Amino acid sequence: MNEDEICKELFNGFIRHQVVTKCYRREKDKWVIKDDPFIDDWSESEYKILVDCLKNTVRTGGLVCGAFLKGILKGFVSVESELWCDEYLDLSAIHISEEMRGKGIGKTLFLKAKKWASKHGAKKLYISAHSAVETQEFYKAMGCIEAKIYNERHVEAEPYDCQMECELSGV
Repeated sequence: MNEDEICKELFNGFIRHQVVTKCYRREKDKWVIKDDPFIDDWSESEYKILVDCLKNTVRTGGLVCGAFLKGILKGFVSVESELWCDEYLDLSAIHISEEMRGKGIGKTLFLKAKKWASKHGAKKLYISAHSAVETQEFYKAMGCIEAKIYNERHVEAEPYDCQMECELSGV
């Protein structure tokens, strides 16, 4: 996607809603599953921040790719352009509209992100991933593991996220 395509109206048919019941939490150097029920959704101000961030990703040479159904955004992925530790590019976002989850859109977008990151010099994707059990199952199915190096900026911004990485060899 290009910068001009990214605006609040792009998300008019996108449903962020996620009912979370169980999450991974780190306790004594081990990941455990805990009850932590909440509903994740985006407010108007969060949509504004999202639009600004995605526009910045494109402006700075990163990837923003959308999946559409009948012209309506149903999923998107973004990868930042700045290589860090000589091997990582950040997968800064991947979201699928609630009614489209489990249909392979996330996998398709994730594979596109891997291919793009590999072409842009990365050896690994870095993901500061939502700790919901369902989200973690998706990343593990994509071949992600706990990150060997934690990006402290991500840890400080989202202390409950699981810091993950995905090898790009063979992409």
